[in-house]
Amino acid sequence: MAVSHRLFRPATKTVKNTLSSFFIRSLSSSSSSSSGPSLDPKIDLEEAAAQLEKSSSSSPSPSPSPYKGRNFHWVFLGCPGVGKGTYASRLSSLLGVPHIATGDLVRDELSSSGLLSSQLKELVNQGKLVPDEFIISLLSKRLEAGKEKGESGYILDGFPRTVTQAEILEGVTNIDLVINLKLREEALLAKCLGRRICSECGANYNVACIDIKGDNKDSPRMYMPPLLPPPNCESKLITRADDTEEVVKERLRIYNIMTQPVEEFYRKRGKLLEFELPGGIPESWSKLLRALHLENDKESAMA
Repeated sequence: MAVSHRLFRPATKTVKNTLSSFFIRSLSSSSSSSSGPSLDPKIDLEEAAAQLEKSSSSSPSPSPSPYKGRNFHWVFLGCPGVGKGTYASRLSSLLGVPHIATGDLVRDELSSSGLLSSQLKELVNQGKLVPDEFIISLLSKRLEAGKEKGESGYILDGFPRTVTQAEILEGVTNIDLVINLKLREEALLAKCLGRRICSECGANYNVACIDIKGDNKDSPRMYMPPLLPPPNCESKLITRADDTEEVVKERLRIYNIMTQPVEEFYRKRGKLLEFELPGGIPESWSKLLRALHLENDKESAMA
């Protein structure tokens, strides 16, 4: 299978164990602490889970979404770079429920003066793992805030990543559906290597033009056009330090080891929807809506 991968514009600059925690890379620019982090003994996993159960049991309130009569408790799975955040955000707008990314929760906490902030900074600065207790505590706080605002559901992005995390989540809230986004490995690799970020505004772009020649009907052609920056961002593009072929391949290998058991966990419960992305957003979005039985709404078809 031939793969054409062109870069339109070059960058101007270049609980308790490791399998039950997140690795958060380069989330803070704060200076490293010389002493190792000391986890707050008051942060208890069972207590945090109890808080999450309380916050997730809120009654739904009216929503402007055409789906306001329904609650959506969905999870997005998928390899790094597959586009979980993009599709979760689109569905969030369509369904009228928040898109909650655990990576964003960690970043928000790092920039705050909250109780967990200093301990998280030490962990991140030292390149260490963020324990489940922290993630559950942050998620609990986010859902409690949503309860106060009358939110009726959520789309989780980045959690769970291990069976342990999935079991914790299952014990405190009822997940309706787990959407597992898949993309051909050669396309995923090219997509990750093409990622660029504007150093000034923080917007994300992709300079890769991916054109995979199909061999047969089971392996059709895949075309994903680049997402190029506007003129004011062109000269400010940078590449993530860890977006190299070697690092991306290793990241995907580790992800598959950690996440395959999670896929099986939800598959056995009849909650897993596997969706193979056929191409870029224009081609994939309408097909994803059909897979989710949302295609009959005219507004969704136009989104």
